[in-house]
Amino acid sequence: MTFTVDERGGRRSAVVEARHQSKGTKNNRPPRDSYALFLLPGALAFLVIVVVPFLMNTGVSFTEWQGVGSPKWTGLANYRELMDDAEFWASFRHSLFMVVSMAVVPTVLGLVLAAALFDFVGKHFGSRIAAVLRACFYLPQVLPIAVAGIVWSWILAPENGSLNELLKAVGLGGLQQDWLGDPDLALYSVMGVMVWVQLGFPLVIFMAGLQRVDPQLYEAAELDGAGWWRRFWHVTLPQIRPEIYVVLLWCTIAALKVFGAVYVLTKGGPGGATDVPSYFSFTTFFEKTQVGYGAAISTVLTVIVLLLAVVGLKLQTRAEDAEQGVVR
Repeated sequence: MTFTVDERGGRRSAVVEARHQSKGTKNNRPPRDSYALFLLPGALAFLVIVVVPFLMNTGVSFTEWQGVGSPKWTGLANYRELMDDAEFWASFRHSLFMVVSMAVVPTVLGLVLAAALFDFVGKHFGSRIAAVLRACFYLPQVLPIAVAGIVWSWILAPENGSLNELLKAVGLGGLQQDWLGDPDLALYSVMGVMVWVQLGFPLVIFMAGLQRVDPQLYEAAELDGAGWWRRFWHVTLPQIRPEIYVVLLWCTIAALKVFGAVYVLTKGGPGGATDVPSYFSFTTFFEKTQVGYGAAISTVLTVIVLLLAVVGLKLQTRAEDAEQGVVR
């Protein structure tokens, strides 16, 4: 090995030492293949819990089976029947209402409430009060849906229900209704409950997103004479756009596969007024024992969710690339 001498006289060159350190670092660096070992448990769990059951369910969807005995291969017969099934399309229309109540409304309300807690409550009453209110809004997310559903069924009960008793107490007894038993009101009642359940999730995500917005942007907008609404529209929304994409995608998927609330509150009734594809699949499986047909329903729902996730991620990536000027 050779050593160089600098002009000031005789010290070892830092270049040689840097080479030694670089060589040692490269020798001590773990190979890239070793990182795959950390992904192996999750990949195996995903394969066993998600992929294999989905493939088995898809295979069953091509058969006629009562759950016992040998399945009879029918090909695409279940899917052809599904396309002409008025009950399935009615349940899918109800899912669109659930998307409104679990994705659209909570996103809009979550944005406004998050901005209010962050800009007004946090600044005037302290961050601790804002954190307590945020936790109160998020509480329905951590409650078991069975517990929340039973409590709401008590509240919305036609006789001695809390809501009807409250209306009677304030002199609005004429507005008392059978909230979960009237086919014209049941779906909207379930939607109201789901807004309450889902609101905390976008609120927490948006408040986390607001914390990373540069305060100088708000100061510059305020100096330019922008009011709260203009700052919210031109500064807040563009800065937390990734969070908005995530919330809309996550909540829409949750709305499409909602099951627990419908099962506890109405069991799809009255008269199928609140039936959704996941509950329709459940009743087809276990009550009608049409396992092959129920598997076809769940397979179609899974494919729709996957397509929605892929499209949503593509749109989000394209929007982020457009902001950064990246061409793909």
